[in-house]
Amino acid sequence: MLLRILVYNLLMLVVDAATIRSARQSNLAACVGGVFAAGMVAIVLAVAFGGGPFSIFHLAAYGLFLHGTIVLTGTAVVLSRRHRKTSTASAVVAIGLVAVAVDAFLVEPTWLEVTRIELPSAKIDRPIKVVVLADLQTDRIGGYERDVLRRVMEEDADVILLVGDYLQLRGEQYDEVRRQLNDLLHEIGFPGRAKVFAVEGNLDAGPWPEIFEGLDVTATRTTESFELDDLRVTCLGLWASRQTTTVVDQPTSDRYHIVLGHVPSFALGQINADLLVAGHTHGGQVRLPGIGPLMTLSAVPRSWAAGLTELPGGRKLLVSRGIGMERATAPRLRFLCRPQLVVVNLIPQSD
Repeated sequence: MLLRILVYNLLMLVVDAATIRSARQSNLAACVGGVFAAGMVAIVLAVAFGGGPFSIFHLAAYGLFLHGTIVLTGTAVVLSRRHRKTSTASAVVAIGLVAVAVDAFLVEPTWLEVTRIELPSAKIDRPIKVVVLADLQTDRIGGYERDVLRRVMEEDADVILLVGDYLQLRGEQYDEVRRQLNDLLHEIGFPGRAKVFAVEGNLDAGPWPEIFEGLDVTATRTTESFELDDLRVTCLGLWASRQTTTVVDQPTSDRYHIVLGHVPSFALGQINADLLVAGHTHGGQVRLPGIGPLMTLSAVPRSWAAGLTELPGGRKLLVSRGIGMERATAPRLRFLCRPQLVVVNLIPQSD
């Protein structure tokens, strides 16, 4: 991937120089056309060198934020005397691209939001605090990960739901970071008094339950149900969470039932539960005003890809935007989609 990035950026620098030079010698219409053509070349080269969706987005991000800024800034300079309004507009857009890049790559990825939701139910006799931690999805254990997990502990929850995709690594690197994460969990006294349930994510290959070795965590690979004093918790296997035809029954209707699965597609199945909890989508990771998430990698409607959604029969679907972000060949960014820790307070329903 590093070689592809290098070649892509070298080629785009040639395109940048040609576009700026053309803007100096051309009329306004040709100048605008040249900038548009440079953008199209950036997309074509990203597709040609990308080799996969995430790689294409990675290269396209260089095209937009780096080379788009270079071309627009250069155009603003060469047009400053002949076409001041166009020059000013180019400068403003270039500044906007820089501002978006700073937010997307440097600010939002670690700008954690703690979302608190209160859900009353006639099935609840006492307040129950449930913390949902989805998609830690990291390749290193640093200050951000430490802060998130300490925030989880500060909530002093009754139940903690871990929604999969804990690490995004392979081989020896995975083993090393897995040990580091396990050491951190021991260090902070995880999980405290909480009952913890962890399901498998699509990135959790191999011995992922070893992340929780020596800890009081129920980690499941297949669909299993667990009875607590006040709740019934059903953990879905990864395959079941991906299916739109998954069926989950509720033996008794007087217990509050939570169904936990990594991919929210299962919410389109026959799920007899009060609260459905999922992650995987990252809320889209990139959301645009008036459009919403660009990608959810799930069968559910895009409007369900983050937050709390009312489903038929009084059921509720909660999809967390997650803690981490897509890594490997993908660009490491979030835009208008901050990482999220969700705290659900289940309370008795007042008469």
